Amino acid sequence: MTLACQGGPLGTIAVAGAAGSGKSTLGRALATALHLPLVDLDAVTNPLLDRLVGPVLPAHWLAAPHGELIREARYAALRAVAHDVVATAGGAVVVAPFTAELTGGPEWTELAAAVAPTELHVVHIDGDPELFARRRAARGAQRDAHRADGPARPPAVPHITLAAALTPEQLLARALRALGHRTAVDAANPLFGRPFEAVLFDLDGVLVDSTASVTRSWNQFAVQFGVSARALQENHGQPAQTLVERLLGVDRIAEGLARIEAIEVADAKGVEAVPGARALFASLPEHRRAVVTSGTPPIATARLHAAGFPLPRTLITADDVTRGKPDPEPYLLAAQRLGVAPDRCLAVEDAPAGIASARAAGCQVLAVTGTARAHELAEAALTVDGLDRVAVHVDDEALRLTLATPADAAQPSSSAAARSR
Repeated sequence: MTLACQGGPLGTIAVAGAAGSGKSTLGRALATALHLPLVDLDAVTNPLLDRLVGPVLPAHWLAAPHGELIREARYAALRAVAHDVVATAGGAVVVAPFTAELTGGPEWTELAAAVAPTELHVVHIDGDPELFARRRAARGAQRDAHRADGPARPPAVPHITLAAALTPEQLLARALRALGHRTAVDAANPLFGRPFEAVLFDLDGVLVDSTASVTRSWNQFAVQFGVSARALQENHGQPAQTLVERLLGVDRIAEGLARIEAIEVADAKGVEAVPGARALFASLPEHRRAVVTSGTPPIATARLHAAGFPLPRTLITADDVTRGKPDPEPYLLAAQRLGVAPDRCLAVEDAPAGIASARAAGCQVLAVTGTARAHELAEAALTVDGLDRVAVHVDDEALRLTLATPADAAQPSSSAAARSR
């Protein structure tokens, strides 16, 4: 990926989360993408401590009665290493649970002082404790048997929150975007300046960041119906009816669809808008915009409301079509209801099936990263890492896609909001 130059020092990024949250994987990915040194608490301290068990320590170093003393020593070592790394490299990615540090007390002050004068940014991976427990059980590390994790508390320091249910690639994309390290946009792309009459938005991953919600919902569905995680993963990406039929059988399609819809509607309350999506959507007249989703009306409505969008006059859902994406029917129907020729429409998508659907309908396609890998979006005319990167100029004759200006990006995004929590 090519990151846009941000200017100034990169700073220090603390990646925090419970054991099993995926913080080490994200920390390594961030360090690689930003060309920063990686300082991981486990790598700094665990090899030494593991060798002390037996000859020096009577029990595992996480166990009582020396667990708290060991913690203080581990973080003292981490701060010392981070201090030297930051002093020589100008920044670092530092990985640890940071449970005490995130409360904003003296431990936070010590950590910030250790990486001074760089600015300390916190990326906190949050999620279901049961998910973390399953991941720890799968990796089988001896230290996990001695953990006594208490109830998780939201961080009291400024931070960016990411959902542990996301894939490593999805976590990295959101972290880079929220930290301000953006993928450069090709200003010479012919899509800029081309006249359109309407913009057709996919919903999930384009207007609303529902990827983690979808993953949580299907995992809950799998647990309730006794479906194995492997079977769910092997069939991932199928339309809901196809997926339910494969997992439960034809006789239980209605039951399964009703249940997954209820789960997804209930989980929608935590869904947020994709950066720039609300401003771009609001800039378009009602008769020149539509939402085209593979979800059902209750799911689409719940997610739109949760993310702060008005219900659009033209909303195409799974109930409106006989053949969903990648078939062109959804986008053809949206264009028809708006009274616009499909080749005069710009479709905004985040997934290969949606891009194929829009292209087959005759639309030009703008893709947004964050759900699929960037190379999977190659069939789109232009790819951006957030809708705050573009704007639409509206006049009586046509709509024209343009690069966003500071005025276009003035509305706070969900990522900006996350930093101030």
